[in-house]
Amino acid sequence: MSTRTDAGVGSQSEPARVDLLGYKNIVILTDGASRSSSAKTATGLLRYRQQDIAAVLDRSEKGTTTGQLFGVGGDIPVVGSVAEAPDADALFIGIAPAGGKLPEAWKPIMLEAISSGVDIVSGLHDFLVNDGQLVAAASQHEAKLIDVRRNREHTVAGHATFPANNLRIHTVGHDCSVGKMVVSLELANELQQRGANARFLATGQTGIMIGGDGVPVDCVVADFVSGAVEQLLLRNTDAEIMLIEGQGSLSHPSFSGVTLGLLHGCAPQGLVLCYEAGRTAVKELAHVPLKPLDELVRLYETVGSLRYPCRVIGVAINGRKLDDAALDEEVGRVQDELGLPACDVYRHGAGVLADAVEKFRAEVIG
Repeated sequence: MSTRTDAGVGSQSEPARVDLLGYKNIVILTDGASRSSSAKTATGLLRYRQQDIAAVLDRSEKGTTTGQLFGVGGDIPVVGSVAEAPDADALFIGIAPAGGKLPEAWKPIMLEAISSGVDIVSGLHDFLVNDGQLVAAASQHEAKLIDVRRNREHTVAGHATFPANNLRIHTVGHDCSVGKMVVSLELANELQQRGANARFLATGQTGIMIGGDGVPVDCVVADFVSGAVEQLLLRNTDAEIMLIEGQGSLSHPSFSGVTLGLLHGCAPQGLVLCYEAGRTAVKELAHVPLKPLDELVRLYETVGSLRYPCRVIGVAINGRKLDDAALDEEVGRVQDELGLPACDVYRHGAGVLADAVEKFRAEVIG
């Protein structure tokens, strides 16, 4: 996997290429937000880059561990300042709130880090390089300001032809924040363990921070979303199986445009439908009911096939609200209703879905 990503550095006017995987002593900043749903970036980093995390910074939770606070990360400490992690080489912003705003109260923490020569990495829509105070401090102390979402994508999709032996599997959802990134990562890891040449391709800020490469599709100019994703895949055709991270939902009132551009840009043959059991309304839009799963299967297959023939090959259940017995019932219900293999990758692992990918590959590629 590539270890480079588009990012703004210092006060340069154009994004530069930065090795995000080169950071090996990261402090994740979640100050006051560790227990909120927006801390999913921190959780993802702790799950998939645990060996590179030195600490989490949250003054209100100081003295605990990430295992206690997030349920992942083991004994990694939660500290109250960057100085408590003396070997830190980067401060990663660990939240992904709706709208992507940078908390103003965090600026003193960031300035303290910069004064110690620590780089700042952010995936928010509020770009660090647009803040004059941060830019001046970074210039003075020779620290980098890295905006993961900042990009120079300007390629229109060309309906590219991909190699015949290339399998593209894309995670799609019934809503935002249902685990599409985690399912893609877990599938990639499981297939790699089986000896497959499989690769995770990130399309959001957290995935890029984890994998080191990708396209921040929700910050690409609309005309270029499909082209940017198409180019990402063309750079990775040496992977026989691509697991492309999904974003949003085709039925989401706010974010469906990003979902559609991504779907057509990656031209998947196979789709994995992700949903959260028990969720009945669109996240943060309680007056908007979610569509039934069978309707979403038809929708994704119809719209996706406008670009390239595709079908749903499995279902990933986010069963965080269910106990084990209820989850087993949900798995059985979904498999009976849709005629597709289903599992919760958190609780069951990704084996069922990896089996589905291997079977599908044999059918469509041989």
